[in-house]
Amino acid sequence: MPRPRTHDLDAVLDAAQKLAVDAGAAAVTVRALAEVTGVSNGAIYHAFGSRAGLLGRVWLRAATRFLAVQSDAVDAALHSGQTPETAVDAIIAAADAPAAFALVSPQQGHFLLTVRRGELLGDSDIPADIADELRILDTRLTRLFITLSTALWGRSDRESVAVIKDCVVELPTALLLRGRRDPDPATRARLAAAVRGVLSIQLPDSPTTSTRKATS
Repeated sequence: MPRPRTHDLDAVLDAAQKLAVDAGAAAVTVRALAEVTGVSNGAIYHAFGSRAGLLGRVWLRAATRFLAVQSDAVDAALHSGQTPETAVDAIIAAADAPAAFALVSPQQGHFLLTVRRGELLGDSDIPADIADELRILDTRLTRLFITLSTALWGRSDRESVAVIKDCVVELPTALLLRGRRDPDPATRARLAAAVRGVLSIQLPDSPTTSTRKATS
């Protein structure tokens, strides 16, 4: 069977995104996508291997593009200098990235704002190559947390990185994802204020600092 053309595969991924947003992850089936796109069941299986492979590609495509937007926003904020103020700006930019991405890429942005990765992929038998790419994305995100923690506090221990994760993942999830709010200016302003509030709380000493104090 000949491999479907690239634009046909993009149409399948686009349709899968829309189905997941409109009707939930369970609605994304190969049969439903074939009906929507006109691409045959066999062609979809040939291209993606399985439903799990298809769903993995849907998530990877959106998440990779989002992480690029997020990383660019952080780099732009840090480019103006290594000061506490620019570090805070960079963390706010990272937290605001889901909203910013939804404005520049509405379909994929809405997909990431409304469909959770665990809900989409679940316990599916994800192909090894996709699982590897997902781990790479997770590693890139962790490195981003470390970069931001180091820029603000000069440290990257578990405690400081956890605070960055709260700012960049948990707060946007609470204000944008779980509430399914549109990324309007008022919501984005509340998110920025919440991030500043969290960052204003003094961190406990890092483990290495505590050790030095105990032995001094």
